[in-house]
Amino acid sequence: MKKIVTSPKIIRDLSWLAFNARVLQEANDKSVPLSERLRFLGIFSNNLDEFFRVRVATLNRMVQFGKTAKMYLEQKPANILKQIQVTVLEQQKEFERIYNSILIELKKEKIAIVNEGQLNKVQKEFVLNYFNDKVRTNIAPLMIESIPELPLLRDKSIYLACSLSNLSNSFMNSYALIEVPTNVLPRFLILPSNKGEKNIILLEDIIRYCLPNLFTQFGFDSFEGYIIKVTRDAELDIDNDVNTDFIQSIEKGLKNRKKGKAVRLVYDKSIQKNLLNYLIKLLGLTRKDNLIAGGRIHNFKDFMDFPMEVFDKRITRNKPFVHPLFTQPVRILEVLNSKDVMLHFPYHSFDSIIDLLREAAIDPYVESIKITCYRLAKESKIIKALINALRNGKKVTVVLELRARFDEEANLKWKRLLEEEGVKVLVGLPNRKIHGKICLISKRISKTLKHYGFVSTGNLNENTAQYYGDHCLLTADKRIVSDISRVFDFIERPESLVKIKQCKTLIVSPFNTRTFFIDKIINEIKHLKQKAPAGFKIKLNSLSDNALIEEIYLAAKAGVDIQMIIRGICGVLTENTKWPKPIKAISIVDEYLEHARILYFNNKNKHDYYISSADWMIRNIDYRIEVTTPIFDNEIKDELKNILQIQLSENVKARILDNQQENFYVKKVGKDNDFRSQEEIYNYLKNKSY
Repeated sequence: MKKIVTSPKIIRDLSWLAFNARVLQEANDKSVPLSERLRFLGIFSNNLDEFFRVRVATLNRMVQFGKTAKMYLEQKPANILKQIQVTVLEQQKEFERIYNSILIELKKEKIAIVNEGQLNKVQKEFVLNYFNDKVRTNIAPLMIESIPELPLLRDKSIYLACSLSNLSNSFMNSYALIEVPTNVLPRFLILPSNKGEKNIILLEDIIRYCLPNLFTQFGFDSFEGYIIKVTRDAELDIDNDVNTDFIQSIEKGLKNRKKGKAVRLVYDKSIQKNLLNYLIKLLGLTRKDNLIAGGRIHNFKDFMDFPMEVFDKRITRNKPFVHPLFTQPVRILEVLNSKDVMLHFPYHSFDSIIDLLREAAIDPYVESIKITCYRLAKESKIIKALINALRNGKKVTVVLELRARFDEEANLKWKRLLEEEGVKVLVGLPNRKIHGKICLISKRISKTLKHYGFVSTGNLNENTAQYYGDHCLLTADKRIVSDISRVFDFIERPESLVKIKQCKTLIVSPFNTRTFFIDKIINEIKHLKQKAPAGFKIKLNSLSDNALIEEIYLAAKAGVDIQMIIRGICGVLTENTKWPKPIKAISIVDEYLEHARILYFNNKNKHDYYISSADWMIRNIDYRIEVTTPIFDNEIKDELKNILQIQLSENVKARILDNQQENFYVKKVGKDNDFRSQEEIYNYLKNKSY
């Protein structure tokens, strides 16, 4: 069998951990406001949870495949799992150090996170009343010693593992588990405090304080509580049999996810040894599994919602502004008749997308709207606009990807709602997620049907668009909208590939994305050998596709100028003594999540630009419907050129992606001033004239 990997590269999972270390760096950065540092701790924790649910779970499954798995991974999965364990434990120590330093900083601002042993008389009464009014009826203690088998502990939840005893009777000991009800109650409670002070207590500490109220009547008089958290295998095992009802498969997968194998146990390091051993046994884990000791607090993801009202100095973010060409009142479709427009989120307001759909909904000459949806806002204005369009007599087709990881249940809900209204809903394709973000609006002008549309790098989600960096091209260019129409035709009738093969402009996964960009890189190598202008710049979330990495190496060996901005996974070794010069590669982690994909190729100074929904990963290129569009408008090309140059000049939040993954910050040269790209992009777009 042919070996898959032919050149060395950074192991994907270790590169991802290096990315999460950059998130942790933000939490450690004292120039970042305290409230944001807490948020970055929450992001780090949430990222790590998903990593274990998905990647570690996958590696655990691959262990049984032995040599076959090694062929794909370059190393045995068991060896990678060992490296993950070492790295995660090191990061956990750093996490705790940073958190403790933040607590000290909070104390200086007279903000304190107090536990059950630090309450004054007034606070004790307040906590007890809150427990009786809100908490007691939302918890159900589980006496785990009195049951033959431990019920399934829910992923994403935290549990208070309790040791109960009687000080005068050494034989009276018991263990109990209490799920902390963060799904129905806030994790943080602001306590009555002395003037100028703000005290906060966590929900689990409220329960700890009130353990006597739960168990004293059963003869116990000594109580200890320790937080534990279980992470489970979260991959959906979808039955791909074409005879199986797809929706039922998704719903079955969601139920199975709740029963997924435990892949990690995180626990309070002060937990009683006997209690810990008992839990490990009941969970079916061993000492070889991911058992991670930590502090009192777990599920730090909730710190993304830390109460901001306790801070005197609130963060003032740059407010998104409406693109000047779309300032209301205006007919967006008429603007697109004359030129393409690109929205850059979160700098531009997402409201323009909502305005476009609302306009299409009430325009008497618009006949139909087709749109793909991957992750939607909880109260989606996109969905409301589409339903309004249907009620106004338009034909509305919504492609909902039911396998959007961790959004499956939400998308099932949207499916039911849309179908109840009469909207035509398509739910994806067997074996292929529909990840491309596209829209097609068809309008009757005289006897001609004119098409408008957009291609976006990010989700149609008005909430995440406020802090995800993305680009969205709105256009009436026939070359683009004709291909958008062909992509929708294929999604509606996947038995025929004719429509996709007729695409002349869009690059569509899984059909030609890899080959297209390999050819683009090869062309740059040819141009350089012909002494013509050559070079390419790529901005992606993740880069791990072996074939594309091979071509990048060949280009670097030939001396092609290569510059990369990769937020997350980067499998490329950027330094090699045999190359004329190293690859310039950076990662930017800042206030906004860098989510956009931009691809630039010099092409003998023709300057080819593309935006895409696809990262350069096997899953995006081979197993998803992804859409990449070229940019034809010279003004938009200039915008992308300037944005890339601004980001490549970043010297505040940029880290160097070197072979050792050490996450060194880009050094300032000489007397360089701070140059923070997200602020500079905002100013550039805000001051741009049209």
